[in-house]
Amino acid sequence: MKLKQEARVLKKKALSSLVAATEAFNSPHDIGRSTKVLLHLQHSFEMLIKAALVQANVMVFDSHLGRSWGFETCIKHALGHPKIQLSDSDAGTLRAIDAMRDDEQHWFNFVSEQLLYLHARAGVTLFDDILQRMFKEELTTYLPHRVLPISVDPPRDLALVLDEEYTQIAALMSPGRRARHEACARIRTLLAMEAHVEPDTRVSTKDVARVERGIRNGNPRELVFPRLEEISTTVDGHGITITVHFTKKQGAPVRYVADDTVPAAAIREVDLQRKFHRSATDLAIALKLTGPRSAALRQHLGIDANESCSHEFVFGSQRHRRYSDNAFVLMRDALVSIDMEAVWQAHKPRGKAEPATPCSLTGCRAAV
Repeated sequence: MKLKQEARVLKKKALSSLVAATEAFNSPHDIGRSTKVLLHLQHSFEMLIKAALVQANVMVFDSHLGRSWGFETCIKHALGHPKIQLSDSDAGTLRAIDAMRDDEQHWFNFVSEQLLYLHARAGVTLFDDILQRMFKEELTTYLPHRVLPISVDPPRDLALVLDEEYTQIAALMSPGRRARHEACARIRTLLAMEAHVEPDTRVSTKDVARVERGIRNGNPRELVFPRLEEISTTVDGHGITITVHFTKKQGAPVRYVADDTVPAAAIREVDLQRKFHRSATDLAIALKLTGPRSAALRQHLGIDANESCSHEFVFGSQRHRRYSDNAFVLMRDALVSIDMEAVWQAHKPRGKAEPATPCSLTGCRAAV
């Protein structure tokens, strides 16, 4: 396969960081080991995803800032891309690695050996998958088996690992232990793992405090960390040929509030303005549709009634409806398979002429 020059450089950097991550994992020295693994592993994927996007003719620079996209933006553009084929589960693995890396880089957390191994091995598995899908190459072309993550502690069922970790946290918080800092560090890791199923996961001190209260009250793990009930792993092979994939399963419903007085265990606080950051005009511009046609497509797909796609903000007497990236993805994917002209004829406003050109940064206002 003929690679673009930028893609070749980015792929080389990705492979270099992956080697550094696996070398750090297999290091006999514990000091700084998990930090190195997470930092290099996250960087390897940022470079690999950017290499894949560049090779797929996607511009990975912010046109206003002139800087390359951040990790989350790259993931969003790779999701559902017909060539990259990044799945929701793949994106969850990347986000969890990034969330743990973020805590490790900017504060501190504690990642148990089993959790570190599962994410490192899942990372290597996913790296190889993307390399094959996008570049028609196998990881073994570049790396001998000896540099892959190897552990003398075979991977166990994720539920058992999480139960062990939860029990350990509770023990560290028992009276007289004076180990709250380590307990909180472990809590932060489990909260970061919620990124497997919740794209907007951000670990905050408020979340840690809620978990602490839940554990001290003797609540079970499934109540304190309901999101983790939605995660499972599939492990295939043995020895150095093991592959690990994180997968999603249906878990208990999770409530979202921003009231610290609510007597709940690990109810997550969500920044709604961050999640629903797109206006109707933003959607139309991103989809290259006129405002009315974008509104017709929203109506056809039921976007405004979908709580994961739309939220109405109320400021005094004013109401503003905003949209999440979920709305954009659903609408973008729908445009590939539906007859947009038929949608427009079915939902167009009566008695109003459609603007002649699609919305632009300086053009029409989208219908809301």
